[in-house]
Amino acid sequence: MRSLVVGNHLTMASTVAFTRIFLSPAAPLSTSPALVSTFLINSAVASRRCLVLRARQPQSLTRFVNVRALSEVTESAVPCSDVAIQLPDLTYKQKTAIWSGDVDNAAHRDVQYGRLLPCPAENLPPRVVHLVLKEKGNVVDVVSKTLALPRTYVEDLIDFGAVHYALVWPTPPANVCPEQLELYKQFAPLHQDPVKRPSLKRKTIKEAQKTYRVTTRYFELEAGSYLRVHVHPKRSPRCYEVNWKERIISETKSYVVLDKPAGVSVGGTVDNLVESCANFTARAIGQRSPLSITHQIDTCTEGCVVLAKTKEFASKFHELLRDKKVRKIYRALATAPMPLGRITHYMRADRHPPRLVSNAAHEGWALCEMEILSCKQVPWPSPSTMKKLSVKNCGWKVQEYAYELTLQLLTGRTHQVRTQCAAMGAPLIGDSMYIPATIARLKFPEVDPCLDAPVTEDESSWIGNIKDRRDGGMMETWVSMHGREPCALGLQAYKLSWDDGKILKFKAGTPWWET
Repeated sequence: MRSLVVGNHLTMASTVAFTRIFLSPAAPLSTSPALVSTFLINSAVASRRCLVLRARQPQSLTRFVNVRALSEVTESAVPCSDVAIQLPDLTYKQKTAIWSGDVDNAAHRDVQYGRLLPCPAENLPPRVVHLVLKEKGNVVDVVSKTLALPRTYVEDLIDFGAVHYALVWPTPPANVCPEQLELYKQFAPLHQDPVKRPSLKRKTIKEAQKTYRVTTRYFELEAGSYLRVHVHPKRSPRCYEVNWKERIISETKSYVVLDKPAGVSVGGTVDNLVESCANFTARAIGQRSPLSITHQIDTCTEGCVVLAKTKEFASKFHELLRDKKVRKIYRALATAPMPLGRITHYMRADRHPPRLVSNAAHEGWALCEMEILSCKQVPWPSPSTMKKLSVKNCGWKVQEYAYELTLQLLTGRTHQVRTQCAAMGAPLIGDSMYIPATIARLKFPEVDPCLDAPVTEDESSWIGNIKDRRDGGMMETWVSMHGREPCALGLQAYKLSWDDGKILKFKAGTPWWET
């Protein structure tokens, strides 16, 4: 199922998201062009922990539209001024607001929008704006006029892949405030009449709500179309500090093996396709189009990554992965020693981090296995070494020694090494997401409702299997104890090999903690 990322509702304890919806039902086009509503969701970590809007079961758009109900929609249905409608905060509660999402906030007023390049040293607070068009228009014109942004800046956003569209406004998540849901029910169907919009004929709601990336500045939008604009895309200044040719381990006619630097995504993010390993490696070898992604490692992880030059090799490598013919060896820098041998946990099936694990095989939880091949004592990285990549101790007491692990992944789960090491009381150095939670669990084991929970007779009612982790109880508290995703941490994809009739082996360079 295609999904739409709209904002963050799973944050650390000191983060909150605010929602504001702006309507201009009677404003002249000169002041609010092509706008029925602006659904603005800002969050301090929207690029990494998000809610997903899911379409309902396929249903004819013709059946969905109630023409009589549309004619009865009036401005009195919601409290509003001549300029905007302000909805109450979301129903769930967090402790402190880092980013309020108010367009009058000083952080917005102080931003001088020019061009996306050169890359700034620090990211702006995420700002994601959702628009529903009242009249047709060019995408650059609509975004520039509605959000008061320079045309050149909007063009840069499109070039970066930070603008997305759909034929109709996607359905909001089930846990929004009743006022927000009512507003959606009133205004969303205004432009969903297939008679007035031929592009919607023979399409289900699910198909019409599917989002696509805007790839050209000349894209024309019809009235009723939905736009999502990542006004402050997440940046990767590390891209411009790396000698990409020197990071290439091997190059053939079919693929490139790269020693990926920490702090750069493999294939880009939802709001930034430009600053990625695939794009910058392609530039380094003189290829016009970005290389294809064959597998992923976390942005904060460094080491071996295979990028395909051809579709044929990408397909072949995916087949090798499915057949378990690819072997991955990692080096990890842990805060405490780990026992040698196989380590097993079970991971909850969540779409977004933090990943939660248990020692017991709960219903629906995925098996996580890795084998610790070696564990040696090494000096704790110096402050100057850690500063180069913005690696933090994250509240963990600095010691004389750290522990370098060599390990093999037997299953390939997201954040697997990080979560399993944290579950063993040995989080990786610099892991700002899992160190705070590990510290809390070591002090108060009962705060983690999952790790030592036994399998129950009725697994569906067990707290670890509740669908929504924002339950207002132990699950939400435990999730909130996790921090933000780090820029870099003590983890390297050390060795990579595969058997394609001939065994090929590749090895990454010296990890950052040894430089």
